[in-house]
Amino acid sequence: MAGGILLLALCTVAALRVGSYPLSFSDIFAILAGDAGDAMDVRVFFQLRLPRVVMGLLAGFVFGLTGAVFQLLFHNPLASPDLIGVSSGASLGAACMIVLGAGSSLEIMFGSFAGGMMILVAVILLVKASGGRRSETYILAGIASSAFSGAMIMLLKYMADSEGELAAIEFWTMGSLSTITQQKVLAVLVPALVSVLVLLLLKKEILLLGMGEKTAAFMGMNHEHMRMLILTLCTLATAAVISLTGVISFVGLIAPHLSYLLLRTRTHGYLAFSGMCGSALVVLADCFARSIRGGELPTSILTTLCAIPFFIYFLCKRKGAVE
Repeated sequence: MAGGILLLALCTVAALRVGSYPLSFSDIFAILAGDAGDAMDVRVFFQLRLPRVVMGLLAGFVFGLTGAVFQLLFHNPLASPDLIGVSSGASLGAACMIVLGAGSSLEIMFGSFAGGMMILVAVILLVKASGGRRSETYILAGIASSAFSGAMIMLLKYMADSEGELAAIEFWTMGSLSTITQQKVLAVLVPALVSVLVLLLLKKEILLLGMGEKTAAFMGMNHEHMRMLILTLCTLATAAVISLTGVISFVGLIAPHLSYLLLRTRTHGYLAFSGMCGSALVVLADCFARSIRGGELPTSILTTLCAIPFFIYFLCKRKGAVE
C-alpha cells in the first residue's frame, strides 16, 4: 500500500508538469510556496493543470473501486461499470439532457445518474425474468442494455444540432479530461467523494456479499437491500464522474486485476488499492494523451488499448481451463 501511494504521488507530480504549457519541478515548488514570479504559471497551474489532475485521480479511483465492487458482487472477473451497462446508461442520460438543452454540470450529472440507474434496474429485472442467478446472466443482460443505450444515443445524434449538441454528445463516447475546470470539479466532488467514502465504510458488507448470498443471509444480512444500496452508490459515483469526463473505458476492468496481482488477495485493502490503481491508470493515460504532438488524444482510446491484453489473457486462461 505504501508503494502504491508513492507511485501515485510520482504519477501526480509528473502529470502536473506535462502539457502544452510545460511546468518544471522548480516552477511547481515555487507556485506551491507562493514565490512564483510568473503570473501565467500560477494561472495555468491552479485553473487548468491542478483541476485536471485532481479529476483524473478522482475518476480513476471511482472507476477502479466500482469495478472491484462489481467483480465481487457479480462473481465475475469481467464485470465492470462498462460491461454491466452502467456507463452506457449514464452516457445516454447525459446525452438526453444535452439534447433537452441542459447547460449546467448538475443537470447533466442528474441525467447521468438517472440513465445509469435505469440501466441498472433493467439489468436486475432481466436477470430476475430469466430466472438465472449466474454471473454470466448479469453480463448478458448488461450487454443487451448497453446495446439499447447505444441505439438510443445514435438516435439522439441523428436528432441533435450538428453544430453544438452533436459535438457535445460525441464527447461522451470518447472520454477526456481536456475540458475540466476548477468549477466543474467542485460541482461533482461532493457526490463522488461521499459515495466513495460510504463504499469504503461498507467494505465488510461488500466482501461478505462477494462470498455469496447464502453466506450473507446466514450472517443475518438483508442481502437484497444491501446489494441495491451498494449498486446505487456505485452508480451515483460513476455518473458524477462521467458527467464531466465522458466514458473512460475499461479502467474499472483493469484496475481490480492490477490490484489483485500486486496484493494477491481480495480482502484487507483490495478495494482501496483498486481505486489507487485506477487513479494511476487514468492519470498516466491522460499524460500520454496530452503529450501527443499536434493535438490531444481522448483518454479513453489509451485505456481501451490497455484493456486488450487483459481480454487476451482471460481468453487464454479460459481455453486452458477448458482443455
